[in-house]
Amino acid sequence: MNRLILLDTCAALWVMDESKMRQPAMDAIDLASSRDEKIYVSPITAWEIGMLAAKGRFKSNYTPQRWLQLLLSQPGIVLSEMPARMLLESWYLPASQLRDPWDRIIAATAREYGYTVITRDRALLDYAQQGHLSAVEC
Repeated sequence: MNRLILLDTCAALWVMDESKMRQPAMDAIDLASSRDEKIYVSPITAWEIGMLAAKGRFKSNYTPQRWLQLLLSQPGIVLSEMPARMLLESWYLPASQLRDPWDRIIAATAREYGYTVITRDRALLDYAQQGHLSAVEC
């Protein structure tokens, strides 16, 4: 597993809810924290949170804006870079069966920066199992 972590949106939601994740994901996050390593979140997560809120599927005591502010105020959690080329790269992933554009952006980001994705998204986990990125199920 790569040492740098990228939280998928579902993982970011669970970090904020303090929901129980699977042990390997908790271990990866704890290890990164103990080493004072950054834990990354894609800017696309902000977009996804807004989309969930607009559809009435964002369950939080906070507005999406405040939720994101609180997420990014957690020790060690920072936004990953997302240059325009990353958006282009998301369309040229090797052997990609990823249909969801946000999954493609997460995968491209992880591949570009060598992140391990913490996710419960089956498509991303399957893509990792094919050897195209590193992922840990949360």
